[in-house]
Amino acid sequence: MTPGLKSKLTSGTARRSGKPGAQLVGIPRWRFVVVVFCLGLLPLAALWQITRLQVLPDVDHGFRFLKKQGDARMVRTEEIPAYRGVITDRRGEPLAVSTPVVSICADPQVFQLTEANLAPLARLLDVQEQALEKRVAAYADKEFMYLSRRMTPNGAEAVLALGLPGIFKKTEYKRYYPAGEVTAQLVGFTNIDDDGQEGMELAFDNWLAGHPGARQVLKDRKRRVIKNLQLIRSEKPGKNLALSIDLRLQYSAYRELKAAISRFHAASGSVVTLDVQTGEILAMVNQPSYNPNDRRRLDTAAMRNRAVIDLIEPGSVMKPLTMVAALESGKFSPDTVINTSPGYYRVGRKTFYDHRNYGALDMTGILKKSSQVGTTKIAMELEPEAIRGVFERVGLGRSPGTGFPGEAPGLLPNKQRWRPVERATLAFGYGIAVTPLQLAQAYGVLANNGVKTPVSLLKVSSEDDELAAISESVISADIAADIREMLKAVIEKGGTGTRAAISGYEVSGKTGTSHKVGAGGYQQDRYVSLFAGMVPADAPRLVTVVVINDPRSKEYFGGLVAAPVFARVTADALRFLNIPPAVRSDEELGVDAVSAHSDTGESDTGKPDAGELDTGEPEMEKSEIERSAKIRDLAAATKPPRARGGAT
Repeated sequence: MTPGLKSKLTSGTARRSGKPGAQLVGIPRWRFVVVVFCLGLLPLAALWQITRLQVLPDVDHGFRFLKKQGDARMVRTEEIPAYRGVITDRRGEPLAVSTPVVSICADPQVFQLTEANLAPLARLLDVQEQALEKRVAAYADKEFMYLSRRMTPNGAEAVLALGLPGIFKKTEYKRYYPAGEVTAQLVGFTNIDDDGQEGMELAFDNWLAGHPGARQVLKDRKRRVIKNLQLIRSEKPGKNLALSIDLRLQYSAYRELKAAISRFHAASGSVVTLDVQTGEILAMVNQPSYNPNDRRRLDTAAMRNRAVIDLIEPGSVMKPLTMVAALESGKFSPDTVINTSPGYYRVGRKTFYDHRNYGALDMTGILKKSSQVGTTKIAMELEPEAIRGVFERVGLGRSPGTGFPGEAPGLLPNKQRWRPVERATLAFGYGIAVTPLQLAQAYGVLANNGVKTPVSLLKVSSEDDELAAISESVISADIAADIREMLKAVIEKGGTGTRAAISGYEVSGKTGTSHKVGAGGYQQDRYVSLFAGMVPADAPRLVTVVVINDPRSKEYFGGLVAAPVFARVTADALRFLNIPPAVRSDEELGVDAVSAHSDTGESDTGKPDAGELDTGEPEMEKSEIERSAKIRDLAAATKPPRARGGAT
């Protein structure tokens, strides 16, 4: 430094200090050390704070708190839907299956409807714009809502392609029913959440429904899955359910029933086909029906499984069971002759009529002609408890035990004192109420040599030890065989059920035509037409019951309306099950399985007038018509009040 510069600095310092001649003083060392220490401490303090927040566990608002807050915003637990069990027929044909679908969801806190996205979104969701706006507004304070349920994958992808914030998808399952209306009332259906609502879907909901799984995922603010973090639990699919029905036979029965309902302008109908050996229900169809895959215009009346729920007065189809009581009493045998002349019979103040004067008939003839007079005379010789006891033993008046929702137990009165007319009407199926399934079970006892086997809607095995354990003999095998032999005559020429004949097979069965009950009692022009039968007659394998409710055509007798349905349905069943025909020809069997236009009139109607000849029966001889007219004149002269269909 030059002497001049040094002198200037010294003078300047002296001036700043205010002291002439003061010397230049340096920064104290301690101050320097303090400053350096503080500067070095700042990163250490920052590192300590970071350590507290990210590492140490027991610090308020530490890493656990921060992680929880982050997870609350980004980590979600998603449900993994479980596959619902498949419902199949006895051969494995699917009746109800679940297919994957996509539901479109939204977070109303993120998603915003604008004029730009409202129209395209409503179009893809197939909803009105105003309806969409109202729906989104209703969920404005929520964090989740469905925009559309069960869309096809392609449709859902089109919605997601709009790229709208807050819209995301959810995978679900939708139930599909391949057989549609053919099995609708039996299988039932599920709701939008895949819970059983009707039929077997409801009855076995816990069995069919699986247990959903769960997984933890990382999502962005648009609800899109960024990463699968962990599997919390795996989903457990539901168990499959094999029903007893054979879908081939189900289709056949449905086709024939639907055709008969249309032809005879009937209100409804049911067909039940039963395997005699196992009690399995091979077919159960109803009309009207509905399509479970499209329930937008669903008629609730069509949802009812009428074969299990609806009650009917069975009428003459109960006469074979009355004959069982007669044979068990020891007072009658199959050869016992009953005089039915003059064609009507008075019990108290009621008069019961045959279709015509049949004269002397043995018990087989009474069933063959469905004689009301003959049945009534037999009933008056029996205790009503004896007839009722037979009805009860074969399953009437109690639930069949299939587990089907709404299964009806029927109505079988138990009275301490029976009036004479009640004893008569009980014998031919009035004053009681049964379902078609109960009727099939009752005829199954006759077909199975008096052994009652529980009916089942689930597939069972004839070798099942439990099946043998719960079966019980309720009727003598000899008596059951006698009744089957007597019922053959109903199908033969001159019987009321000739149209139930099946080429190559012997059939045992019974027709029935009962009056419907209205507001004022029994209606004289409203009927229920029935046929119940079994085949092959000597060693039955199948029982089929046909019920046609309220046919409005000129033909209404069970032998004309229900018997042909029985013949066609049962013939298909015999073919499907490979049951061989009898060796004897149709001529040797005593039936005409082609025309079968024999006497189809039944005295359940209680009206022996010639007007019933319009039902397709052969023409009466003139003398027979005159005899019927004399019977009517005689009845009118005595002026007894007529029993409406033989019932009180």
